[in-house]
Amino acid sequence: MSSPEAVTVLLQQWSNGDKEALDQLMPIVYGQLRKLAANSLKSERPGHTLRATELVHEAYLKLVDSEIPWQNRAHFYAVAAKVLRHILVDHAKANRRGKRGGGAEKIPLDEAVIVGPEASSEVVGLDEALKRLAVNDERKSQIVELTFFGGMTHEEIAAVINTSPRTVQRELRVAKAWLYRELSPDGAGSA
Repeated sequence: MSSPEAVTVLLQQWSNGDKEALDQLMPIVYGQLRKLAANSLKSERPGHTLRATELVHEAYLKLVDSEIPWQNRAHFYAVAAKVLRHILVDHAKANRRGKRGGGAEKIPLDEAVIVGPEASSEVVGLDEALKRLAVNDERKSQIVELTFFGGMTHEEIAAVINTSPRTVQRELRVAKAWLYRELSPDGAGSA
């Protein structure tokens, strides 16, 4: 019972208050949540204090406590990607506060997703740029979030936002160019 339709049915039952549906759902979606968490951690520095399992467990607690009326499997994973992003950003902000001279240096988007010692500051910078992008174009911001934090394919993202994979690809290209400009040291963006 792990088909997308079965997951959707369990999500809807859970939304309607059926705790037994949640018990059946979690073993089914755990593997994908773990993949999302591992993908989200790829951009973090080596020796990061959060591990994929811990990240999944923290996200699980936030998802279980939410009262979201789940639409389907894709909606669940999209929300999970957003929760993972927020957990990593909060963790990065806490680490940055603990260090002297916590100012983040602006860097290109492609470098922001590469593992390195300053990765937590880069995650914060990317998050701030995504918030600015969302003000101008919520859909492009969501596409970037689902791609980089959710590890979703263009087809999966298209299902979540109800558009075509080709549109996702085109809008991602535009969003990456905008973010590159925002994150580059001589870019127009300002935090």
